[in-house]
Amino acid sequence: MYRSKYVSKEELVKHLTICTAVALVIGAAPSLAEGPNFDDPEEFAKQNAMLDATANGPADRPWEQYYGDVMADTSAFVKDGPATICFSNAGVNNPWRVVGWNTMQAEVELQGDAIAEFIVTDAEGSDDKQIADIDDLLAGGKCDVLIVSPNTTAALTPAVEKACGQLPVIVFDRGVNTQCPVSFIKPVGGYGFGIQSGQYIADNTAAGGKVLMLRVLPGVDVLETRYSAAKRILEEAGLNIVGAEFTGADRAKTKSIVEDYLQREGELAAVWMDAGATSVAAIEAFEDAGMDVPIVTGEDQQDYLLKWRELGMKAIAPTYPTYQWRTPIIAALRILKGEAIPGPEWNLPQPAITSDNLDQFINENMPPLHYAMCGCEELPGYPERWGGE
Repeated sequence: MYRSKYVSKEELVKHLTICTAVALVIGAAPSLAEGPNFDDPEEFAKQNAMLDATANGPADRPWEQYYGDVMADTSAFVKDGPATICFSNAGVNNPWRVVGWNTMQAEVELQGDAIAEFIVTDAEGSDDKQIADIDDLLAGGKCDVLIVSPNTTAALTPAVEKACGQLPVIVFDRGVNTQCPVSFIKPVGGYGFGIQSGQYIADNTAAGGKVLMLRVLPGVDVLETRYSAAKRILEEAGLNIVGAEFTGADRAKTKSIVEDYLQREGELAAVWMDAGATSVAAIEAFEDAGMDVPIVTGEDQQDYLLKWRELGMKAIAPTYPTYQWRTPIIAALRILKGEAIPGPEWNLPQPAITSDNLDQFINENMPPLHYAMCGCEELPGYPERWGGE
């Protein structure tokens, strides 16, 4: 039996149109060893090295690839027969998570009879609800393995530790402050995202150029590390960071902030974004002012990629691929077969979209806030499940 909430095309389009609270859920925490330090030179160097490294695993399935050779022994978790997989989800409350959630459901469907039941809870962005959800899943006694996408790192750590005492646990997309899960699955990380976008601006902007840094909100680990990495690179390149402002992931606020800085500064050489859902709004501020659009970074959402192609602008789209939502299902089944998996961290590739490969990620038949790196094109229900035509 497969039990979960299927998101219809109509619901998906609604989500992709109105949801903008991206920062709370789009990324993973830094490495488990990093703690609260959002400007860790060692982790910066580690993720920088991974960006240029060759990943292990099948080249055509990046959601199964990994860096390094440290593996977790899962022999103690072998279970015969179809699996009951439980998933405690932080929420399905922004476009990135909607795309990922539909990708995960399709992966479950792809696995067929290997999964007897898929039991899912939705915390709706609440720490308290997610803690209660995990308690309920554990009390039910049906789960063979538990997947957790934490709402926040610190608050969910005790709940994850409690679960680890009862069954194998996989954490993905954000971390917790414990190494008890069998594996923490994520792409390279926030430093990598900041390195890719910050270095592009540094390489394409003259020293002294004015850069506005737009952030979603403070205190979210993956966004903090994106910011610290990019800021370090921009400062070392001699660029002039004229401001770092929080947008709340609101398109109107984003546009207004850019307009204010254009009036104040006269021009901007680049706008750096720690998340891409409002990148088009930043671009529109320049268009409305009748100005050439400078570098504005984004992500792999379709509206940004289409605007980039339309304007022929200088740009880069570092990504936090939604294909990572396939990996926990694959990992759960391998654990229950006793197969070794990367652990305690499973770091997936985190590619960037550039002008050289832009065209291959544009799909005009998908919704504006569909994320191109879903790894979903050959999954059951594509493209309708993701709101496409």
